[in-house]
Amino acid sequence: MPFAPEYRPSQVHAALGEDFFDRVAPARFPRQILRYRNQRWAEALGLGPLSEAEWLQHFAGFAPLPGSFDTPLALRYHGHQFRQFNPQLGDGRGFLFAQLEDAQGRLLDLGTKGSGQTPWSRGADGRLTLKGGVREVLAASLLEAQGVDTSKPFSLVETGEQLVRGDEPSPTRSAVLVRLNHSHLRIGTFQRLAYRRDEAGLRALLAHCLRHYLPEAQGAEGEEAQALAFLQAVMRRVARVGGQWMAAGFVHGVLNTDNINITGESFDYGPWRFLPHYDPGFTAAYFDHGGLYAYGRQPQTLLWNLARLAECLLPLAPLEKLEAVLDGFAGCFGTAWSAAWLKRLGLRPRGSEADMELVATLEKFLQQSQAPFEQAVFDWQGGLLSEARAARSPSAVHYGSEAFAPVHALLTRYDAENPARLEHTYFRRARPVTLLIDEVEALWAPIAEHDDWSLFEAKMAEITLLREAG
Repeated sequence: MPFAPEYRPSQVHAALGEDFFDRVAPARFPRQILRYRNQRWAEALGLGPLSEAEWLQHFAGFAPLPGSFDTPLALRYHGHQFRQFNPQLGDGRGFLFAQLEDAQGRLLDLGTKGSGQTPWSRGADGRLTLKGGVREVLAASLLEAQGVDTSKPFSLVETGEQLVRGDEPSPTRSAVLVRLNHSHLRIGTFQRLAYRRDEAGLRALLAHCLRHYLPEAQGAEGEEAQALAFLQAVMRRVARVGGQWMAAGFVHGVLNTDNINITGESFDYGPWRFLPHYDPGFTAAYFDHGGLYAYGRQPQTLLWNLARLAECLLPLAPLEKLEAVLDGFAGCFGTAWSAAWLKRLGLRPRGSEADMELVATLEKFLQQSQAPFEQAVFDWQGGLLSEARAARSPSAVHYGSEAFAPVHALLTRYDAENPARLEHTYFRRARPVTLLIDEVEALWAPIAEHDDWSLFEAKMAEITLLREAG
């Protein structure tokens, strides 16, 4: 196979031992039709030269990548699902297919979704609908373009099976997705060991995470110090991605503990939504009747999940010291929240208190006015440098209101981080790229009805334009 010099295979996860995974065989699919290939990330990892046939051989047939795992690994974990503990979890329709290193030596996972049954499938078919795969490609691509720490959609292949699902018209088309993550180790991975009272496994997993994933936590001496440094590092990363979600107007939908990884990347996109308007109570999942994972509750949900991780570390560190680490979450999140907002607006930070005042004032305006969320971010890119653009916006009426006056006053104190960015083609548009639910349904309809992918391709081109705008 033609791999580039950037190709650096790894199989570090196997060193954890057989108790952390099950070796599984991938499903065999009747058809393999390539629907999406992330050539940009393929080039970065040395997989760019693969022909389409070779790509399908590895990312639909799952022929092993040389130097990585001989057989896929279905990972074992537990977790809280809507705050109910479930010890029957694990990779039920996916597996860890391969590991690679990037140019900086950072470990990366190629994981799957829809690749067949495993010992953790619990009677399910282990498959993914094509619509589910398309939705994940869209969500992860837009979040990456917006600066969110997220998994990257790597490959989507339609597989030719007819699936029956209760939440969409059936039978429906099937697919297998490959995503690129920094890690698939989750809070739920630690919960499984705590549930089993496996302190030897806990120590081994902690050492593995410190060695391979959390360089900022390395150097702590002694078991207690290492556990506290680990929790601190995970907390900071999780707070950061939570702040990024809020600035993106993104609602993950299912923030169970098995969906929070220790490297703080957003992943496993199911019933996600982007906000049409600022609404703390906005939910993504139709089955989240109580709004547990609503937009405005995401920060407290992340803290609740981190508390479950801290509980797992009790054999290694005292409760009061673990709690003291988590007491810092509010400060970490506040800093991450304001930093993410300023990055999205393209503004140079002025200091924590000033930045938080600006963001809080902007969010108050968005909630009061119900101005379109993403349009406002787009219109005020670079602050007052975009005042003329904003005056021509479809949302201009909102910016002349009394409610916007406090935002405008604070923007006078800010400079654009990169004024030249506003010269990019993306900012000559009248509207930003968005992925509201109606838009997703509209681009899916021609795929379902006529196998017409033109709207999907057009949306992906818009997302690429946003990413290239920097």
